[in-house]
Amino acid sequence: MPPTPPSFGALGVVPELVTALEAGGIQAPFPIQAATIADGLAGRDVCGKAKTGSGKTLAFGVPLLQRLAAAGPEASTGRRRPRGLVLVPTRELAGQVAGVLDPLSGAVGLTLTACYGGTGMDAQIKALRAGTDVVVATPGRLIDLIQRGDVSLEVVEAVVIDEADRMADMGFLPQVEWLLRHLGAPHQTMLFSATLDGDVDRLVRHELADPVRHEVGSEQPTVTAMEHRFLLVHQMDKVRVLAAICRSNERVIVFSRTKRGADRVTESLRKEGVDARAIHGDLRQPVRERALQQFASGRLPVLVATDVAARGIDVDGIDVVVHFDPPEDHKAYLHRSGRTARAGREGLVVTLVLWNEQLEVERVQRRLGLRLPVTEVFSNDPRLADLRSWDPAPASVA
Repeated sequence: MPPTPPSFGALGVVPELVTALEAGGIQAPFPIQAATIADGLAGRDVCGKAKTGSGKTLAFGVPLLQRLAAAGPEASTGRRRPRGLVLVPTRELAGQVAGVLDPLSGAVGLTLTACYGGTGMDAQIKALRAGTDVVVATPGRLIDLIQRGDVSLEVVEAVVIDEADRMADMGFLPQVEWLLRHLGAPHQTMLFSATLDGDVDRLVRHELADPVRHEVGSEQPTVTAMEHRFLLVHQMDKVRVLAAICRSNERVIVFSRTKRGADRVTESLRKEGVDARAIHGDLRQPVRERALQQFASGRLPVLVATDVAARGIDVDGIDVVVHFDPPEDHKAYLHRSGRTARAGREGLVVTLVLWNEQLEVERVQRRLGLRLPVTEVFSNDPRLADLRSWDPAPASVA
């Protein structure tokens, strides 16, 4: 049996934060938290390899808040300037990270402000001008605020770069590096990423000082934690197959390759009597946030997302991920599918395949080390009511 992880208190977390964590239903640290919190509290630069859903928000958030609270307020100017900075790749992730950390910051007497695009600047500027201790931001919006003179990074003592691999995928690393060059004080840096190669490795080597490295989990166990189903469907029956899957599960996320496709799938599901909402970059930010909040709370059973919009979705308890449009490659399959196999839980992943997509899907399978048949189904197939119990063949990992 794996060893019992230490308690938050044993890791050096102060009672105020332990109490706030317990109030949120968090009793014991996840592995990435147990591995990194003590080093973060010690002021070390930390490089963590961990996937979305591993608990890394608290892995960096707890030491960030505790160290800032212990240092006391920044009092060199008439207003409090941010001393902690968390950089994230997407608006949704900014909102979710802020949502996790805000009650903890209040427990130790700190204030936190989230800054991201897609919504008006006025409220964010007002909060910054009133004084804030921690900023959680997307790079583009933060650069806009700096250039307008609404925020300064001169006294930042600790910076977090979250989901650095996704920053790289989305082309944000130049913006991240620009922001790091505008930090005015010696600072601690904590970087978390699902992968640490290529541009992310270069960022680690150039921006972190003698970092302690921690790795929790890997892609392979995540793949084996999932149940995979590949269903050969017919174009005219495809949405009805999807609707049958959605009706049989409480919380489903569906992936479309395009924004227009996401809208079409959402509208078609509603015509089939399935309550669904889309989330993509062409929708106004309040609409996206409302759909995500409803989905996270369980009031919305089905969320239809594009790949980019879904990069910030950090929701536990997703029963099924459906690839309505097959992913472009095995990495996209893992990014999408990882929404359901989280924090040690198993998940079901279903890929809907048209006749002309079968060879492409089989190539993705080979890259993942999966060998599963692509099985023809129709929307009246009783197996769709319980795809977990129907296993056409065992998955194997090469």
